[in-house]
Amino acid sequence: MRLISAILSELFSLFVDDGSLALQVVVLIAAVAALVKLAGLAPLWGGGLLLLGCLGLLALSLARMARR
Repeated sequence: MRLISAILSELFSLFVDDGSLALQVVVLIAAVAALVKLAGLAPLWGGGLLLLGCLGLLALSLARMARR
């Protein structure tokens, strides 16, 4: 049983290295999707927000890792 949990844990860490970054990206995607669908934001602007938001989150994550 330990072997299976170790394999699954390693497989999960291949895709999600920084859990907080993954959670922040999911929240960003949900927020932009809500803006596009509910607030009537143009999809092109939504795409721009996603791009800038992901780049900003990545920069923050890199700065956090550099401080460690």
